[in-house]
Amino acid sequence: MEAFEREDGLWDIEACLTDEKPRDVKLAAGVRPQGLPIHELWLRITIDRTFTIVDAEATSEWAPYAGLCAASNSAYRALIGLNLVQNFRRESSRLLAGTTGCTHITELCAVLPTAAIQAFAGEVWNTEKGGAPGTSSDSSASAEASNASDKAADSDKPPFQLGRCNALRFDGEAVRQYYPRWFGHAPRSGTDRIANQDNSKKAGSEVEPAQRN
Repeated sequence: MEAFEREDGLWDIEACLTDEKPRDVKLAAGVRPQGLPIHELWLRITIDRTFTIVDAEATSEWAPYAGLCAASNSAYRALIGLNLVQNFRRESSRLLAGTTGCTHITELCAVLPTAAIQAFAGEVWNTEKGGAPGTSSDSSASAEASNASDKAADSDKPPFQLGRCNALRFDGEAVRQYYPRWFGHAPRSGTDRIANQDNSKKAGSEVEPAQRN
């Protein structure tokens, strides 16, 4: 996996799968000599600073069935328009399911969000501040456009990476040492958020008759 920032402000993410055998391999299409790859498959995407894919390309440099494997490469243009931090794995799996594409190239899709987030960390979005990657507060241009209430809301959110792995759990030593403000933090569960929304709706419905009067 590699990520590159371009002069136009976009980012290129490249994923490659290569496998070789330490001996000659007999394939259905013929013998693949030792030292030559069985597969060398590439998936390249271009994303903007909100993680939206603006271009996508798949190539099969080496494959067991030569040009026949490459026939599905154009299917990966379907990734254009998807966002890497908004249900990307689910949507890419749906668009490229079954015989639509190449099994191995489709599997490369799963690592694209991680590669992009790691590339953007400290470059495009501040890992010390709250808010999720890809939101309006991530880039400097959009940050200038955000109002005070948006900034205040982000300040009440823990950094995106916290609470997503064992090392960065809210009751863990890493958070205690490096993010002491958030040590012991307990984010609301999805159930709590739904309950609060329901209560707000009920409260609103109760005051409507009075407002109409």
